[in-house]
Amino acid sequence: MRHLTLIIALLLGPLSAMQAADSIPSPIHETFGADFKAKRFITPIPNKNTEVRDGVLWTRGSSGGKYPPMVYLGVEGKDLTISFRYRHLGYGGMLWFFVDGDDGFGSEDHMLRVKLLREGVQLEVDAHSKDVNHPLRQNNRPADKVSGVYRLNEHFPLEKVDLSRNAWREVKLVFQSEQVSLSIDGKLWSKTLRRANFNAGKRKLLWMQNGGEKGIEIDDVHVIATTTQP
Repeated sequence: MRHLTLIIALLLGPLSAMQAADSIPSPIHETFGADFKAKRFITPIPNKNTEVRDGVLWTRGSSGGKYPPMVYLGVEGKDLTISFRYRHLGYGGMLWFFVDGDDGFGSEDHMLRVKLLREGVQLEVDAHSKDVNHPLRQNNRPADKVSGVYRLNEHFPLEKVDLSRNAWREVKLVFQSEQVSLSIDGKLWSKTLRRANFNAGKRKLLWMQNGGEKGIEIDDVHVIATTTQP
């Protein structure tokens, strides 16, 4: 009897995991108001660079490390629609938005990067391979300690978009299977990409912010399951 129970558990385990991966994730809608849920974020908030101020998330200054200040938000689900608004308070600077997810080999890593400069948008797709000599391997970066795979970088050219004004901008990404549709302010800029690695679980969102001492504000973070074709 015990052997039969074990066999059934082994057979149902993968099925349960597949069902969990395909289940509809809980929606996130963070407006940074009185009911702000700091525990949603992986990054402790407030910290020396980031705090909630006047109903928005405000990040400024230098991290003191290799990279600008970063804010991480945990998410779950494969086909997700992600949107947020941002605004620069000073001149220059940039916001680099990352979507991290399953690498297809048992670990997690970057999946898509959206660099929002003042003069345009630059995309980067991060895939993974066990080929140590793959031509897209990132700068001799070592293999992932969990999955043993190498990160591959596909760099896209800068697409000119005038983002120089310190105005609120809305960024939207719609993931559906192997496709993602991206846009800024609706029709100001848009692009659609298809890559096999997009058809995987999403795990974290990252905002890397270089906004100087005046900083960058983020608001209206919305993450829901994609229910229609993008």
